[in-house]
Amino acid sequence: MIAAGNRPLIRCSTAEFGLGDATTPKLGFLKLPVSNCSGKGFGIHSDGARSSFSVKAGEGSKVSYVNGKADLVRESHDLINDSDGKSIRQMSTFGNSTNIVWHKCSVEKIDRQELVQQKGCVIWVTGLSGSGKSTLACALSRGLHTRGKLTYILDGDNVRHGLNRDLSFKAEDRAENIRRIGEVAKLFADAGVICIASLISPYRNDRDACRALLPEGDFIEVFMNVPLQVCEARDPKGLYKLARAGKIKGFTGIDDPYEPPLNSEIELQQKGAVCASPCEMAETVISYLEEKGYLNA
Repeated sequence: MIAAGNRPLIRCSTAEFGLGDATTPKLGFLKLPVSNCSGKGFGIHSDGARSSFSVKAGEGSKVSYVNGKADLVRESHDLINDSDGKSIRQMSTFGNSTNIVWHKCSVEKIDRQELVQQKGCVIWVTGLSGSGKSTLACALSRGLHTRGKLTYILDGDNVRHGLNRDLSFKAEDRAENIRRIGEVAKLFADAGVICIASLISPYRNDRDACRALLPEGDFIEVFMNVPLQVCEARDPKGLYKLARAGKIKGFTGIDDPYEPPLNSEIELQQKGAVCASPCEMAETVISYLEEKGYLNA
């Protein structure tokens, strides 16, 4: 990055921006203002002439404006034309990230899936603490592994040891915890991996937001429908006891709500004292994956 006054200059080749001869890249600069992320930019052609275009991005908006035209920028990597008809890559705004460009690669999801002979997806296991989410996740991973399928588990507690160790259990931090895990799970699925996300995720809106990140069908919600009294009787981590004693505040199922899924793809329910084994529950999920074609490229 080279700065001129209070305006940053992004150094790039004209080939990258589609200007000039792609076989002989020339250096050019794109000038963007710092204050409001809108203004005029230019590319330098091999003959020294400048071709101008305008870029405007609303702060915090998911809509970018290029030459006055609005464009939704979920994955904005389309080419636009400058005033001379030359192709340039459109810049986008996502949240607090401005002037970003999606960079495509010739190796895509379908290529990775063919390599591992499976289809990437996210299996989102939700339920109360003590409902058996992590146990199912491990049994499912083992069952798929024996079938030669590549999986990865994103366990709620495990992720808080690293990526999300800066987050508390306040409402806003819990929402951010789910959002981050959803984004990471999406990356695993895009890599062709069967990603198993195992965490309480008590609120429907947060789970639905993660579902919306993926193509239709690639988010498979598994609801561990185990009654609170059963989970509390198990209490494998001793958390219910602490919550009842008032030593943990905002504990799901005690003084914070759990919103069960309304239309989960799979519901694993305990009826009375009868409970299927982890391997049996895992086989139920594997049968679903086989039926939907996720175990073949």
